[in-house]
Amino acid sequence: MAVGVLRTVPLAGGLTASLISRVATRYGLPTAGVLRLWTCRNSPARHDGGGARADAEVVLNEAGRQVLAELCRVEPKVLARALPAFTMDDPKISTGREAGVAQAQWRAASAVAGPAAFGCRLCTARRTGQALRAVQYVPRWQRVCLRHGRWLLDADADQPLEHLDVRGAAEVVAAQRRWTGVARRAVRAGVGPEQAFTLAHAVVAHWWEQALSWEQEEIWPHRLHQLAGGNAGSRLAWWRIVGRDAAIFPEVVAVADALLEPAMAEVAWQASGGMRPRVRGADDAFCHRMSERVDRTWLGPELTADHGSPLNGWKGAIVRARRHETGPPGWREDPWHLKREQQPATMAGQLRVLAAEAQSGGSGTRWRATVSAEQRFRITQLVDEAREQLVELRGVHSGTTAEVARTLLEHFSQSADLIDQALVRTAAAAVASGVALEEVAQWSRLPAEELAAVFALGEGED
Repeated sequence: MAVGVLRTVPLAGGLTASLISRVATRYGLPTAGVLRLWTCRNSPARHDGGGARADAEVVLNEAGRQVLAELCRVEPKVLARALPAFTMDDPKISTGREAGVAQAQWRAASAVAGPAAFGCRLCTARRTGQALRAVQYVPRWQRVCLRHGRWLLDADADQPLEHLDVRGAAEVVAAQRRWTGVARRAVRAGVGPEQAFTLAHAVVAHWWEQALSWEQEEIWPHRLHQLAGGNAGSRLAWWRIVGRDAAIFPEVVAVADALLEPAMAEVAWQASGGMRPRVRGADDAFCHRMSERVDRTWLGPELTADHGSPLNGWKGAIVRARRHETGPPGWREDPWHLKREQQPATMAGQLRVLAAEAQSGGSGTRWRATVSAEQRFRITQLVDEAREQLVELRGVHSGTTAEVARTLLEHFSQSADLIDQALVRTAAAAVASGVALEEVAQWSRLPAEELAAVFALGEGED
């Protein structure tokens, strides 16, 4: 089958591999049968369970592109406009003695042209006449199919769903419409829309993990149950992973919009004490203003107490720039720069961890299997808060002796208290998981009797 007899049109932004799969279906053949038209130099990536990943992309050489064009009965220039990976070259197949042979190289879609998501099947049928699964390159801020009310899910995760129904969550659809204006504002401010979204998403994803302990939080639980078809039931942990990005999308757009406003930068500056730094108080105006922007007026104190949030990185960069402080070599003062350790885990990564924990069965051989998510999160939060307290001391050695000493000592004292709490919580979790008290005492450099007394009084939890 060198020349096709049936026309198969491409989808804008589609994966080349996805088009090949649709071609195979159109001819009534297995995908593997059609792939024999190319010499494949490797195999597509697979999940731990053995199934092929839906985001596996294929890169073709020039001869291979011609084969696909003939097979689809579509001009190569049309395929080049529609398929982001179609014209991409790979030295392993585009050079050498066999360059004239139709060849293919498998890659992960994210490494080729960005994140991939399942396309809306109803839209696919409308555009191509085929109601089949399609995978497309879709930015994370354009995941709502406005025509059919669907949230398009990442294609790299090992789970069976292609989309979530958001017709019952009108605020998610409204946020998608609103994003266009936010993106325009970002461009006017000299900020890439991707940067604005990435930072805002990290901020809100961080809140999402904390929300398990927010007694007043009612919006997200209700929205998540809607996305789960009415009730997440016994699979709440699974739905919190799969439904997270859709559930937090309205807040992500709101946070991005707020951070792009010059007025918010001014509030952050005033709340920091301006040129006379002060320790953040419970009535921090910046945190209060941000809580209003996400329709949670009660959230201000929670944000004030959270020193490890990516939001603090944005605020700190704004404040340091106005103080004309310079950091160590290589330090990035871009307020929109997101530290690697603050990047939220992907759905695929979280599902892999969830599966590994389920297999361990709480045997005690894995930390994540024996220590609750809430306890792990609190330990991490304490460490992040202590780190943020110390970061805020950069450039503080100017002013009167009393002012500098007060600022240093207050921050040192708060950091030490936070680290002490993290130490006790970690020790308590280790002992509760079966680690010998004597070993934990040795590692923490505390007398075993003192640790035992702390645990007996319940201070490890308080």
